[in-house]
Amino acid sequence: MKRICLWSSPRNISTAMMYSFAQCDDIIVFDEPLYAHYLSVTNRDHPGKKEILQSQSNDATEVINKIILADHHKSIAFFKQMTHHLTDVNLDFLSQTKNIIFIRNPKQIIASYAQVRKDVAMKDIGIEKQWWLFNYLTKNKLNCIVLDSNELLQSPQNILQQLCAALQISFDEKMLRWPAGAKPYDGVWAKYWYDGVHNSTGFEKQKTSERQLPVYLEPLYNECKLYYGQLSAYSLKAGF
Repeated sequence: MKRICLWSSPRNISTAMMYSFAQCDDIIVFDEPLYAHYLSVTNRDHPGKKEILQSQSNDATEVINKIILADHHKSIAFFKQMTHHLTDVNLDFLSQTKNIIFIRNPKQIIASYAQVRKDVAMKDIGIEKQWWLFNYLTKNKLNCIVLDSNELLQSPQNILQQLCAALQISFDEKMLRWPAGAKPYDGVWAKYWYDGVHNSTGFEKQKTSERQLPVYLEPLYNECKLYYGQLSAYSLKAGF
C-alpha cells in the first residue's frame, strides 16, 4: 500500500488537506499520530495535553509500526503530521513513505499560533525542522515534495493535480470540497484548534491570514523567513 506523510508547520491548512484526501474512496486518513509522543518526550504545555496523552500511544516506535507502516483496509494511507513531532524518532520509516513538506509564510503561522499560545518559539513553529527534514530527505535520496499553502490557495485544482502526479496517485475532483463540521478522524485536540476548518467546505483564504504580527514576535519571524525562502524555491507553483 502507499503511505503519504504531510509534514506541516502548525497553523497551516494541514487539516483542510487531510479533509481533502479523506474524500477519496481509496484513502484512509490519520490526524497527527505522533502528537502524544511529542508531548511525552518534550513535556510541552499544549491545550488538552492530558487528553492527547491518553488518546494515543506515547511511543513513537509503536506508532510507526502499528499505524504508519501497518496495512490498512484502503490502498492509500494519508498521515497529517507536524514536522516538529519528529523529536527522538527513528527516521528509517521515511524510506517507506511519500513525504510532503507543507510550508506557509511564517508571518501568518506565527500570528495565528499566538492567538492560542502566547509563548511561541522556533521549536513550536517547525519551519527550521522542515528545512532540516528537506535536507535529510534529499541527502538520502528519499521521496520529497515541497508544497506551499499560499500556492495551493491560489489555484487548488492546479496544485492538487500536480501534487497527485508527483505522488503517483489519481486526482479526484472530490478533493476540492468536503462537508462542514467536525470529522470522526479529528484528533481530540480539534476543539482547541479546528474552529476555522470546521466552518470550511473547500480551500479558501481565511480572513485570519491577514492578522498583524505581534511586535515581540518579529525577531522569530525574521529567523523563520530565511528557512521559508529556501524551501519556497523548491515548492510546486500555481500555473496561470
